[in-house]
Amino acid sequence: AALAMAAVSLEELIEKDTASERHIPAAVFIERVEEFIGQRKATDVLTALQELYQKYQLMQASMGQQKGALLGKLPDIVSCLSIVNHQIRQRDNNAPDQDVRFQLADQVYAKAKVPPGNAVCLWLGANVMLEYTLDEAKTLLEKNEKNANLSLASLEEDMAFLRDQITTTEVNIARVHNFNVRLRQQQRAQAGEAK
Repeated sequence: AALAMAAVSLEELIEKDTASERHIPAAVFIERVEEFIGQRKATDVLTALQELYQKYQLMQASMGQQKGALLGKLPDIVSCLSIVNHQIRQRDNNAPDQDVRFQLADQVYAKAKVPPGNAVCLWLGANVMLEYTLDEAKTLLEKNEKNANLSLASLEEDMAFLRDQITTTEVNIARVHNFNVRLRQQQRAQAGEAK
């Protein structure tokens, strides 16, 4: 009588109670490969492990894109904040008109005299620009800088956690593969002795 072999579910390969803040499941380290495989085929376990590995790789790529976007926005926020702080100092010191150069297009600049004012326009994205008072702009930019830095720190932690899960999964794949190779060698040796 042939035993029905249970398929390997992803739930068996992850720890149910351990996950990161972004709900990235923690990979289970398979200590006793032979016990874990049991009556199942090692290739089925390998397939499930490789599926989990691909999911981790996809998460890693997504987080890499998020990190790249944040790292691209952060210098712009810092630069804008610096300009707003300069404008606030100019306003508070009753400075004369400033001579400035501003970019019209790639490699095209124009000169202008700018009187100290109390307003600035900020790009919000999606082709939206709003006018803020200098103090409102400073508050908004400081908040955006703080949030971007917090998001970046959280993303770094999650990426480190994810790297650990990828490493654990790679080790599991190697251990199951090696077990499968030994099993096939034993089967060939037994088949050779039976002849």
